[in-house]
Amino acid sequence: MSVGDGYHRAGTSAWGGRHVNRSATIAGLGTALPPSAVQDELWEGYFAERYHGGRRGLAQRIFANAGVRTRQAAVSPLLEDVSDWSTERRMRRYQVEAVPLGKEAVGRALTDAGVAAEELGLFAVCSCTGYATPGLDILLARDTGMSPHVQRLFVGHMGCYAALPGLGSAADFVVARGRPALLLCAELTSLHLQPPETRADVQQIVSHALFADAAAAVVLTPGDGSSGYAVTEVAAVTDTTTADHMTWDVTDLGFRMGLSARVPQVLSLHVRGLVDDVLARHGLTVGDVPGWAVHPGGPKILDVVQERLELTDADLAASRDVLATYGNCSSPTVLLVLDALRRRAHPPQRVLMLAFGPGLTLYVALLERHKVAP
Repeated sequence: MSVGDGYHRAGTSAWGGRHVNRSATIAGLGTALPPSAVQDELWEGYFAERYHGGRRGLAQRIFANAGVRTRQAAVSPLLEDVSDWSTERRMRRYQVEAVPLGKEAVGRALTDAGVAAEELGLFAVCSCTGYATPGLDILLARDTGMSPHVQRLFVGHMGCYAALPGLGSAADFVVARGRPALLLCAELTSLHLQPPETRADVQQIVSHALFADAAAAVVLTPGDGSSGYAVTEVAAVTDTTTADHMTWDVTDLGFRMGLSARVPQVLSLHVRGLVDDVLARHGLTVGDVPGWAVHPGGPKILDVVQERLELTDADLAASRDVLATYGNCSSPTVLLVLDALRRRAHPPQRVLMLAFGPGLTLYVALLERHKVAP
C-alpha cells in the first residue's frame, strides 16, 4: 500500500521579503446541469429492451437499487443511442457539449465570488470523460475573458476524486501567489454508453445505472475563511494492491468502466484511519465535524462510510440526496454535495469532504469557516 503522507495545509509563506499568514478560501461555487431524466423512464424506455434472460432481471434490480431517482444526460439514450459510436466521434461531441456546460458553471462561480475572469491567476480543469486540444482550459479561458497570462492546469483520468486534488492544487496556488484561482470539474459520462456485447457485464450494468453528467466550478481567493470555507488541509491515501478494482479504459467504442464489487471493502479498511489522521493534526475528532460532503459513488459506498465513521443519517443526508437527484456525476459530484451544504439555512462551520476513485484512492479535504491561521 502506498500512503499519501504528504499533504497540503494552509499556513505561512514568504511574500514580499517577509513571512505572512495565508490561506485559500472557497469564495464562490457554480454548477451547470444538462437535461434531467427519470431513472425509471431510462430503464423502461431504453435499457429494459437491451437485456435478456436472467440478465434482464439482474439489471432491473441494479437500476432500482442504485439510489438514483433522476439524473442528467447531455446525450440521452432516450433520444440518441451512441453505443456504437467510435471514440473519435464521442470526443468530438464532448467538445460540443462540454464547452457551454463548463462556461455556465464558471460564470456562476465567478458571479458568486464577485471575481472578474481577468483577475484569475490559475484556471484548473478536471475531466476524465473527454479529451481534445485545444481543450476546455484553453477554450473557456478565451470565451470567459480570462487574461492571456492566466496559468492553466488540466487534471485528467483521476475519476471521481479529481475535485479534491484539483482543489488542493488551486489552494496551493492561491496561498503561494496571493491571487484568485478557479477550478472546474466537467464530466459527460453519457457519451460512454457501451455496445451490446459488453453491456451485459455486471460492472457495465452498475455503471449505466449510476452515472450522469454535470459541471461544477469553485473560485478560491486569499482569505481566512471569514467569507467562505478556508481550505485547511487536503490529504490522500492510495492502496495500490487493489489498483485493478476500479478502471477506466480507453477503447475503440468509448471509455469503459471497470468497477469491482470489492471497492466498498477496500474503503472500509482505510477511510477511518485517513479521516482520523487528518482531524488529529488539527486537534479534532469525527464528532467535531458538523458537515459531511461524501462523494456518493453508490449506496454501498455511503453505507460503508457511515458505518466506519459512525455517522448519523443526517450527516449523510446531503450526499444521499445528491445521488438520488443527480446520480454519480464523477468529479463534480462532491462539489454538488458541498453546494447543498452551504445552501442550508444554517451552513456547517466545518466540512469534511471525501471522495474515492481509481488507485484505489481516498481523498480528504478539511474546510473551515473563520479559520485563523496560527
